[in-house]
Amino acid sequence: MPNWNDVLKEIDQTRNKYTHLSQTSVDIVRRSYLKKLHKKTERNIIAYYSAFLSKPKIDQTSIMDEDKNGFMMAIHNLDRKKGLDLILHTQGGDIAATESIVNYLHKMFNDDIRAIVPQIAMSAGTMLACSCKSILMGKHSNLGPIDPHLGGIPAHGVIAEFERAFKEIQQDKTKAIIWAQIISKYHPTFLGQCENAITWSETFVREQLKTVMFKGDKDAHKKAHEITRKLSSFEDNKTHSRHIHIDECKEIGLKVIEIENDPELQDLILTVHHSYMHSLMNTPAFKIIENQNGMAFAKQQLVQIRQ
Repeated sequence: MPNWNDVLKEIDQTRNKYTHLSQTSVDIVRRSYLKKLHKKTERNIIAYYSAFLSKPKIDQTSIMDEDKNGFMMAIHNLDRKKGLDLILHTQGGDIAATESIVNYLHKMFNDDIRAIVPQIAMSAGTMLACSCKSILMGKHSNLGPIDPHLGGIPAHGVIAEFERAFKEIQQDKTKAIIWAQIISKYHPTFLGQCENAITWSETFVREQLKTVMFKGDKDAHKKAHEITRKLSSFEDNKTHSRHIHIDECKEIGLKVIEIENDPELQDLILTVHHSYMHSLMNTPAFKIIENQNGMAFAKQQLVQIRQ
């Protein structure tokens, strides 16, 4: 199967060969490999790709409510009895939007959903992966912590800061002046919002694991509780951007399928991934939601031209 450079060469060759077609060369190549992956798995495929790595300054690359329109379009006319393989490449996003998308996908495919993570599915992307019956990963794949952030500020960090302030002031009243300057940067209801966000994200992931990934397992509640605790632990993970590799994902109890066990499947997944990355790097697109039939919802940068 083609590697990164081979896919790029194929895109260039396609551009020269099919200049008369309405589709661009990146579309033709990407869709051909997505179709091949579909033939291999015999399952529906929807790819959800964000350009958060190549276009970090764009603020609409995260998971949001608008994405549901893309999923609705991608699901239309699919044979839903074949289940769904959801390819995820995302830095995460809004919890409410993620919960709503997950709810919709489960209703459409009756919980028969597998996640495929070719490289990175962080934060709410990890939450999406945990809502599937299994996660296909390679040695290069990463999930991330699910501790929520509000306005870029870690909710767990805020609570830890308040607890530290309370403890230090109890021990030494003179520290109240110092802590007052630090705590004053938060608005009055912010602490409660942080607590609610943590409860919301942990409850969502725990319930998804219990009712989907470990459905029918007598230890489902215990496994879901332990996995959620480890994924949400601010103390253990240290930072929201920490990359959790396949070995640790298996160690904490997630149902992980190693794509290296099937070389053909591994090659197809990686070639599809390379194709999407080239599409995002070499076109104005910064988000693509697409099925194996080439039905795509793509968001593009608006380019301003000065004369």
